[in-house]
Amino acid sequence: MSMNPFNRIPEGPNRTAAQAVSVVFLMGALSWASVPFYDWFCRVTGFGGVTNVASTGSDTILDQTMTVRFESSLARDMPWTFKPVQREMEARIGETVLAFYEATNPTDEPIAGSASYNVAPYEAGKFFDKIDCFCFEEQVLQPGETINMPVTFYVDPAIVDDYEGKYIHTITLGYTFHRNDLPEDIDQAALSTPTVTDLN
Repeated sequence: MSMNPFNRIPEGPNRTAAQAVSVVFLMGALSWASVPFYDWFCRVTGFGGVTNVASTGSDTILDQTMTVRFESSLARDMPWTFKPVQREMEARIGETVLAFYEATNPTDEPIAGSASYNVAPYEAGKFFDKIDCFCFEEQVLQPGETINMPVTFYVDPAIVDDYEGKYIHTITLGYTFHRNDLPEDIDQAALSTPTVTDLN
């Protein structure tokens, strides 16, 4: 077995085993921190069309419209059902728009989750301004509970003057729900009766 003077791990079977252990450890760490890491990664790199957060709506509303499509998905370990209430809408550029997603916990135990998101095409992200969104905080659903979760947004009128943005006519907003550990203050035995909750 030869030794690489620039690496403390011997070449051969031991080196391969050490690399495999490192990969497994890294994958486990990324899985544990998947949602915050994804959010940080998107904000640093612009991957996934990171959106803006606005405190108020736009002062300008144009006659031009934008088609906004809504998509949903679930992480493999998330047993909820999750879907947009409306799959597509036409919105005037600059107009404040309210859309809803619906989530249901069909299990017999409380489950916590948080949503990561992406906007396509990614060039549209900087023109997609969220005023309020269920993705800003963790959601906890009791057994059998269904909630309607709002997202309030507008498309920045600056998109029509942008070199790339002016060619965008459809924006797709997608969310993926990930399962989280339950907060310590959640009573595991509480509320087993199915309910419908409107977060608006």
